Amino acid sequence: MHLHLEAHQAQQSRWPARGRHVMAQYDDTRVVVYQAYRPSIGRAAVQQGHFGGGGFSFDRMSWIKPNFLWMMYRCGWAQKDGQEVVLAITLARHAFDTILSQAVPSSFGQVDRYPDRAAWSDAVKTSDVRLQWDPDHGPDGQPLERRAIQLGLRGDTLAKFAREWILAIEDITPFVVEQRTRRGADLITPREAVYPCAPAGAAAIGCDRHDAVDLATSSVARAVAR
Repeated sequence: MHLHLEAHQAQQSRWPARGRHVMAQYDDTRVVVYQAYRPSIGRAAVQQGHFGGGGFSFDRMSWIKPNFLWMMYRCGWAQKDGQEVVLAITLARHAFDTILSQAVPSSFGQVDRYPDRAAWSDAVKTSDVRLQWDPDHGPDGQPLERRAIQLGLRGDTLAKFAREWILAIEDITPFVVEQRTRRGADLITPREAVYPCAPAGAAAIGCDRHDAVDLATSSVARAVAR
């Protein structure tokens, strides 16, 4: 497995306890996001290196999550029907930044960006990307004060994600199953940190400030890259 791993307890001290933050594993050129599918779609994606086979639909919005534990909560650690195969998808970092720049909240009022509901509604109609801020969850499924982001893709953006922007797709289901019942010092998860959004971009998606430095240039990034 190509993910960089670390004990979950060791990472918690570096993570913000509250607020809206994009948590991810990344370096200066790549960002990892997660999706869970039924076996036919997941296995086809791994074999082909892109999406489109096994019954994958370009007519439905496809949601990506950069936060591993948020993905685990949503898929029930690969135990929910239709989400039995968990994929770690490595994207070009410029592609992830493009997705963030195009994101429009799925409901009015999530972000102080639109003067009224009509302006938000117009943005929804013209954007291929939705964003939602939901409570992040711990390994035991309990909600946290910190908010996690998920991003829904459709149209041309989904097509580019599925065919052009992916650098690698890995089936991490065996790892998920292995970690499913582990807690405390025994739990290992992908190494993550707060993703650095430019001030304008952070304001656009409603991301809170955090004092952490960009992983691409920090000592943490160098550790992640090893």
